[in-house]
Amino acid sequence: MSADEDRDPARTIGWGILATGKIARKVAAEVALVPGAEVAAVGSRAAASAEAFAAAYDGPGACTPYGSYEALVADPAVEVVYVASPHALHLEHARLAFEAGKHVLCEKPVTVTVADAEAMVALAREHDRFLMEAMWTATHPVVRALARDLWAGRFGTPSHLHAELGFVVDADPTDRLLDPALGAGAMLDMGIYPLTFAHLLLGEAEQLAATARVSATGIDADIAVTGRYPGGALATMTASLTSHSSRQAFVATDSGRIEVDDFHHPTRATWTPYAAGPDGRPAPGAPEPIEGDEPVIGTGYGNEVAEVGRCLREGLRESPLVPHAQTLVLMRQMEAVLASVGVTYA
Repeated sequence: MSADEDRDPARTIGWGILATGKIARKVAAEVALVPGAEVAAVGSRAAASAEAFAAAYDGPGACTPYGSYEALVADPAVEVVYVASPHALHLEHARLAFEAGKHVLCEKPVTVTVADAEAMVALAREHDRFLMEAMWTATHPVVRALARDLWAGRFGTPSHLHAELGFVVDADPTDRLLDPALGAGAMLDMGIYPLTFAHLLLGEAEQLAATARVSATGIDADIAVTGRYPGGALATMTASLTSHSSRQAFVATDSGRIEVDDFHHPTRATWTPYAAGPDGRPAPGAPEPIEGDEPVIGTGYGNEVAEVGRCLREGLRESPLVPHAQTLVLMRQMEAVLASVGVTYA
């Protein structure tokens, strides 16, 4: 389908779900919440897994199960493939989809190395297909409103950002979160979120430094990153596979303070302006909500799906909210930070 043929605002977009893990189930459930989108098919290396996934899907249309990824991408009802396999397999599976003429939404991070990420972008361009990293934080209405108003100067000049994300991973060593062969590690799985959050709000980092606790298997179990951003703003960002973080984010400015209750799945953000109190010292004023211009669909994955649909109907090959350049910048940042603490991937 050419870019011109894509431009039908009324058509339903058929999604193919590649892999059947936890994140695939979450995204598929929110595809069902987006008007004009439906899960047309699901593919797994095990037919039974695909069949169970399809049977559980509660959305419009019929979800056809396939016992191979090749069969999934060959389905003419599938227009865009959501790649939900482990990080280390993303390039292989995106290539499969592009060669079958499908568009791709690829789970973050798009790959485990910069070279593979660049190869994926090149493949999308070679095949004239849409590609977007599944960084739904960048499509979330609350985060978008916060970034827009911060850049517009509503909150003053930012001086410091802090964001943290972590949870305890109690799993078998072969789990994708722990197996280095699958791209395991705190930075790639969770650190990408605070790093992206800082990028969206402050711009491209001018300097990053990190320290980490590296496991016996060679992955970063815990990592802390500090950054310097345009205008002199500083950021502190942490990710952990061994502890339960607050999942909160804060931005301190010369006019007040922004708080995001859970920047990973935000339900609200609050701006508290500061002004001189009766004694002349700065004092917090009444908190003001920061609200998005559109509703949050599901837990936010739905907004990501809606953005893909909007782009496809407009004939775009990348999203202005998650452009290829941004994805590659963040991949380069993560690769450099990980290398600095002794973590590399084949």
